[in-house]
Amino acid sequence: MKKYAVIVAGGSGTRMQSAIPKQFLLLHQRPILYYTIQRFIEAFADINIIVVLPQVHQHVGEAIAAEYFPHTTIHFTIGGETRFHSVQNGLALVDAASIVFVHDAVRCLLSTALIQRCYEAARTTGSAIPVLASSDSVRMKTENGSKVVDRNTILMVQTPQVFESHLLLSAFEQPYHAGFTDEASVVESCGHAITLVEGETQNIKITHPIDLLIAEKYLSE
Repeated sequence: MKKYAVIVAGGSGTRMQSAIPKQFLLLHQRPILYYTIQRFIEAFADINIIVVLPQVHQHVGEAIAAEYFPHTTIHFTIGGETRFHSVQNGLALVDAASIVFVHDAVRCLLSTALIQRCYEAARTTGSAIPVLASSDSVRMKTENGSKVVDRNTILMVQTPQVFESHLLLSAFEQPYHAGFTDEASVVESCGHAITLVEGETQNIKITHPIDLLIAEKYLSE
């Protein structure tokens, strides 16, 4: 079955305390975005790559593609006002029945095994999202303060979030809602069940300076 990876790279460097958008920061002399694209190509040589970037940074993404992936066709499109709209723009380039991955560009440490595991689950059930159990105690805010929540009922959600194209495309035809925090929430709002698969501890989202150090350590090993 045809495969698409919609890589969402709309972040800025605010929490990273950097003037350079996170997806372009260097790890071992290569941009974070490079590692993310490379991992999907390693998992599936026939995958179609779509990168969603702010318009002002399109040329940077195209330069990365030209330098590191000269023999791979990588499509670029412009990000939107929210993640929902950015993904929607990326999905506009999906032109065939397929399995579609939606992934955060700054989760560059995922394994090919995770990508393939999500693919097999989505091909069988229609969807797959990687999750991890919470290892921390969890509290929920209340009107009078907070209360403890059983952490065994809490799952930490990662990407790639993977779906049969007809489910994902039809779900993204609906109007945006503030409750849409990820692709699974959009698809679930249409009445579709979501399949959970085991995530990976190293599949971190590079958000703060400490995350960059962790990523450098993983890549070194």
